[in-house]
Amino acid sequence: MTAMPAPVRDAYTTEMTAAAAATEATERWRHLERAHILSQPYPWPHTRNHFAMFTLALRQHDRREALGQVIRIIVAAPGSALGRYPEGNTGRTRAGLMTPMPIPPDLAAVVAAPE
Repeated sequence: MTAMPAPVRDAYTTEMTAAAAATEATERWRHLERAHILSQPYPWPHTRNHFAMFTLALRQHDRREALGQVIRIIVAAPGSALGRYPEGNTGRTRAGLMTPMPIPPDLAAVVAAPE
């Protein structure tokens, strides 16, 4: 299992902190989605991100999203550990469990940056 490189960890922490501080649900989801993209290769941060998404879905009384997040919580760590995750996927139920998506350019630069 690979440790999260410092630039990725810093960006992930920034996004998770911004999500927690956001006052609008739309903004909170956006930060959680960005943190998800960064966390996918790393089992614990990836799972932690899905727990945060699950919590937000419950707060919004969004049963479909909450159920989708339960499934993702179960598969996040094994998927990360085995390298079986769709790159760029935002982690939301509407995105599809195994649908790759484009990585935003600023996040792609962080992921590609050397330690």
